[in-house]
Order: sequence, then C-alpha cells, then structure tokens
Amino acid sequence: MFRTISQIAPSRASGLLAAAESAVRAVPPAFPLEATVAVNPFLGQSGEDLATASARLARVAGVSLTRARSDVLGDIEAGKITNGDLRDALAASSSPLRPHDVTALKEAAATPRPVPRALPSVADLAAEASGIDWPAVIERTVGLWAGGHFDRGQALWSPGSGQGAYAAWQSFATRDLTPEIAGLSGFCAHVAAAPDTPERAVLSACEALGVSEAAASTVFHRLLIDLGGWAQHARWLLWQAELDGGSDPTPGDLLAIRLVWEEALLAHVPEVAARWRETLAAHESPVTPDRDAVVDAILQEAGERAHQRRLAAALAPAPRQNVRPVLQAAFCIDVRSEVFRRALEAQAPGIETLGFAGFFGLPLEHTAHGSDEVEAHLPVLLKPALASTSQTDTPGEARKRIGARAARAFGRFRQAAVSSFAFVEAAGPLYGVKLVRDALGLAGNGDACGEPAPRLLDNLDGEAKADLAARVLGAMSLRGGFAPLVLLVGHGANVTNNPHESAYHCGACGGHTGEVSARVLAALLNDAETRKGLVVRGIEVPGDTRFVAALHDTTTDEVTLHDAPRPGEPQASALEAARHWLAGAGSMARAERAVRLHGATPRTLAARAANWAELRPEWGLAGCATFIAGPRVASAGANLGGRAFLHSYDWRADEGFSTLELLLTAPVVVASWISLQYYGSAVAPEVFGGGNKLIHNVVGGIGVVEGNGGRLRPGLPWQAVHDGERLAHEPLRLSVLIEAPEEAIGDVLDRHAAVKALFDNGWMHLFATREGRLHARYRPGGTWSSDGAATLAA
Repeated sequence: MFRTISQIAPSRASGLLAAAESAVRAVPPAFPLEATVAVNPFLGQSGEDLATASARLARVAGVSLTRARSDVLGDIEAGKITNGDLRDALAASSSPLRPHDVTALKEAAATPRPVPRALPSVADLAAEASGIDWPAVIERTVGLWAGGHFDRGQALWSPGSGQGAYAAWQSFATRDLTPEIAGLSGFCAHVAAAPDTPERAVLSACEALGVSEAAASTVFHRLLIDLGGWAQHARWLLWQAELDGGSDPTPGDLLAIRLVWEEALLAHVPEVAARWRETLAAHESPVTPDRDAVVDAILQEAGERAHQRRLAAALAPAPRQNVRPVLQAAFCIDVRSEVFRRALEAQAPGIETLGFAGFFGLPLEHTAHGSDEVEAHLPVLLKPALASTSQTDTPGEARKRIGARAARAFGRFRQAAVSSFAFVEAAGPLYGVKLVRDALGLAGNGDACGEPAPRLLDNLDGEAKADLAARVLGAMSLRGGFAPLVLLVGHGANVTNNPHESAYHCGACGGHTGEVSARVLAALLNDAETRKGLVVRGIEVPGDTRFVAALHDTTTDEVTLHDAPRPGEPQASALEAARHWLAGAGSMARAERAVRLHGATPRTLAARAANWAELRPEWGLAGCATFIAGPRVASAGANLGGRAFLHSYDWRADEGFSTLELLLTAPVVVASWISLQYYGSAVAPEVFGGGNKLIHNVVGGIGVVEGNGGRLRPGLPWQAVHDGERLAHEPLRLSVLIEAPEEAIGDVLDRHAAVKALFDNGWMHLFATREGRLHARYRPGGTWSSDGAATLAA
C-alpha cells in the first residue's frame, strides 16, 4: 500500500499543477453566513456556452443546467412557449446537432432526457466493489475536520489551529480511526507517509492514480465538486486574498486531501483498477455537448424568448412630466423594490421613484454602534474606499462593545459541540422563556431608530465631498429636477431563526441592510459645503430640498425614516405626506405579495417575520429575470411583477459613457450573479442549492449542513425557490435592457472581456432599447440584430 514518491518530469508536473489551478477556478466561491451574497455558481464556466457547461457539469457533478423537459413541454402545451419562440431559439443555435425543425424540437421536448451521471471517482468504484459507502465516509470525516478547521468563532477549539489546511488535515487524519473502523486498514499510516506539501501530494497521487495531463482538469474538478461547499468556502478564501493582491493555498490543499483518499482507496481495492483506467480515458476526451445537451439548451432559450416576448408586450412608457415632483424616492435596484415603487407611484400624481444600487455609490467599511467588528457595506466585486462608524465616545458605547463580545461568547458557548449539553443543563429553564416568547411571536422585530447616525471617518474637505456627491448623483442620473423631499431608501429583511438572514438583506451592501449607506449619503447631500461644491460641478440642489434616509423592510413592507425633519422644521409637512403615501404603498405591496405566499394574507404577512418556524417569511429575489437601465418613464407604465432590477439611467446626460461602463461592469454583473444563483439552486439543487431548511445546522459560523455533519451546503435552501408543489423561481437567464446606443454599449464590452463573455456565451441576454421599447438584440461576437427585437416589440 505504501510506496516511495516517483520522480515526475518537470513539464508533466507543471501541466498537472496548471490543471489543478484550472479546476480550482472552475469552482465558485461561497461567502460565509454573516454576509451571504449571491454568487454565480457557473463563474468558472463563463467562457463556455450553456450546452458545453452543461456537458462539463454532467461529467463532474452528474447534473443538468437546464429546466426539466417536462416543464418546458407543459409551457408549450399551454401556449406559454409558442412555435415562434421555438423557431427563434432553434435559429439562434449554431450547433450541428440541433434538431432540423420545430416539429423535431417538440418531439425532443416530449422525450425524457437521460439522467446525467458523473464519471465515477475511485471512491465510487470502491463502494460498488466493496459494499462500503466510501463517498459517505469521506464526506463525513472531511466534514468533521473542516467544520473545526475553518471555524469562525462557533467552536471552542479548532484542530490544527494556525496550520495550513493540508498540514492540519494530515495531523488530524493520522489520529482519526473512522476510515480504519470502516475497513480502510492502514489509512492513518498512509496519511502519515504522504508528502508534506500539497503540491507534492497532488503530483504523487497523480502518479499512483495514473492521471494524465489531459484527464487532470476534469478529474480534479470532479473531486472538488465531491467536497461540496467546503471547496467553495476555500475558493472564497482565495477570492478574498486576491482582492487584497495576495493568494491563498486552501483550495489546492483540499484537492490534495481528496487525492490522498483516492490513492489510498485504489491501493485498498485494486480490483477497480481496470474500470478506473476506463474512467480516466473518458476524462481525457474533450468536453463537448451531445445532442441532448444541445436540445436542452435550445429549449431553455425558447423559454427565455417567451419571457422576453411577454416583457416587450408589457413595457408601456409613461408620458414625461415637466413639472417638479412632489416627492422623489431612490430605491435599491433589488427586484423587491419594483413592487413597492409601483405602489408608491400610485399614491399621488407627482411622486417619482428612481433605482440605484443599494450601497448608493459609497464603498464603505463600517463599524456599528456597540460593535468591535468592521463590516463591508459594498458589492463583493469592490474594495472599501471609505470608513464610517455609528460609535460614540461615551461610557455607554464602551459598555455596548463589551456586551457585544459577551453576546458572541455566549452564542459560542450555546452552539459549540463541547458545551451545548452543558448549556442546556445550566440555562435550559431560563432559556425556555425565550423559546416560548419566540414561538408565540412576542419577541418583537427590534427598532433601528435609536441607532446613532453613522458618519464618515475620512476627513473629506469640501472639494472631496462635492466630488463624491456629484459622482453618486451623476451615476443615478439625478442632476436636476429635485423634489422638496428626496428619500434615499435602502432595504433589509426582518426574519427570525434563519441562518441565511443576510441573504435577504442588500447584496449591494455585502449582505447587510442599506441603512448605513442611505444615512451617510443623506448627510453628505444635506451638507452645506457639499451643496456649494455641487453648483460648480453643474448640479444645483434647491435650497428647499432635503434628503432623508429610509429603510424598506422587504418582509413587512414597512418603511422607517431616519434623521428626518422634526415638526416645525422645513419639509416637516412634506414628510407627513410622505409617511401617509409610504403607508398606503406598504398596504398595496403586501396585498400583491401575499398572493404568492401560501397561507398568507395582507394582514398576516408581517407576522411571518417574527415566526421562528416560518420557512418562507418572503420570497426574496425569487422570480428575478430582467435588468432594465433607463429613465423611469420607460418602464413606469408596466407591472413587472417584482421580477425586474430597475436602474435609473439617462444616456444623454452620460458624458463619455462612464456611467454606462459602471452599469455594465458592476450592477449588471451583480444582478447576473443573483439571477444565476437562483437559477443554479433551481436546476441543480444537489450541487448548487442549500438543501432542506428543516434539517439545517449551522457549522463554524460559515454555512449549513443537513443533519449532524458532512458536506457544507452552499447556495439557496430548497424552500427559497420551491413552494412545496412547484418551483417558485422560474429558472431563466437574465435579460438585460439598456437604453443607450448600441455602439456605446459595444465599446464598453470591448474594453471588458470578462463581461462580454457573459453575453457572448449566453449567460445573459442583452437588448438596446429606445424610449423603453426593445430596439436591437445583441448577438455573440458583438453584432446587433434589430429584426428579433422589433418582432418582440410588435
């Protein structure tokens, strides 16, 4: 079973390690629970089209990346997908394997597709030969070690603390007798004799397993997929390190660990060697889609064209108003805001809403009141450039920080494996009061109104403040026509007993609420020095205009106003009118949203936020399918069903198209990540979904496992995309509509190859609009077609 390490030719070693790097990049990052943000699960496949990526994931994960054919067939039979949609999708495919006409495509849709099966690992083959479930043993033992090693404060002890992942696992595995009890005799000694660096371990295992350079990339990808969310957490560590210009070896460490297992099992069950050689030969073949993958990609395209056709019919530009609005409210582009914005605009003539990413253009790192932790309130694609705080220099603040540390310590004591039973013994009866209160929904949702106003720590002079304010107002296309009262509305979600709480908050704020960003920006825009500097920059804010920060609770549709004018102050009467309109909008929004939630009524909707047993307090961003950037009048007449990201943009005021470039490289990419996370959690929940909420347990403060250990589950819980009977999220790739000249859009894409690849390979659809109407469709390679868009708009 044990052997000396063979010498490997430098060129072969280089090729194998390059394949390992490629496999690591094929895995998406998974952010920890404290700041869960949506991630495109196909980030590593963005250079491939859907059919090819589906073929790749079928090989390494045994999943398909498209809707079930039965669902598509149901839409065809119901007339939701028309012959025209099928014909257009068929025409858009360049594959020689595509069906020759619509009739053949329909016949293919009616034929069940073969269930994809991943190429087996050595562990799979050994399980078949021995009758011992080796993949489960690996999942269990690696999960047990990883939960301690990657712990972020939940556990009271951590194995191998301060060591790299591979070294820590080696130390742990030489003393873990679980594999040997399961039947893998000599495993501890095998691990002890393994190379002392992950690179050597990878190369050594490849020699023992016979992995060629041609096979390595998908062999390695297959093994990383086997590790589930642990590999994705390691990829996040690398992502974070690279944001700071560094690197992190953890993903390679995990690959080495999994390869050590493979070589041990091949030596232990040598009768699988012939089948393993056949598997390696299959891995050596290039990843190419077969006819089933091509058909499924075309059917997926047809469903998306059907959505685009309905969207084009729904868009009804409203007439432009040249009078001063009575109220303006800038909301986050989050799709949940679309419902509330429509409701608010319906309250009275002259109410105008805008859309802008919820961090409001302020890349903040923030220290909250009573906290000693720094939070990143910005999209994960960006680095903080400004610091803010809500802390005060008072004895009470110091006591708050001590209390926060005590609360964290108490939480760790309550949740840690070594003390959870002691906690029940010591605090069970007293804690029972809290459990009863929570069960009856009597705990309350908290009140943020008492929080001190956040402030910038950066000592900005008047010029810097004016530059920052002008940049933000320009990016949201708000350079004139200010109302007396302008609300800056961030959003957050009020939920109880939900490990994925941060996923319901603002993705543009790094999984936090938008309150801090809104309050900081309101203070900046109300500042006299800022206003003076804005005039020089061509933006004159009337003296009677007041900016007020607000927070939209997307679970209850209530809006909290912060730092607002007091009675007797200017704009106080305007604020009272705004409160009345906001309350009316909340009622309308609750009535619309309650229809989608089983058992909910407009009156009971808010109570779901306080119910600690509620699986679906709200639907989050389920249903998201469209991103629209343009003047609000272009979409104000349309009911978009809470499925559209709405970003205000006026290309005529965008000198040099710098705002267009920002739109395409930041909000559009973030929206695609959200859309594709929901898509992946719906079409491939086994790999990219978060599993069943009912049996979730938090591990290490990082993520959740199902039951009492094993594989970390990334992505969205099944209850976030499924209502118990059918999918609540229709898996569609995002349709992006931008009101701007095609030449300007193309110029931006030519400067950003990674963004262009998302459109060229079909991970998003792109349209240029005119006055809200679809005008031209982007074609892979950078061309535009007006025919298809004109047909949709007709």
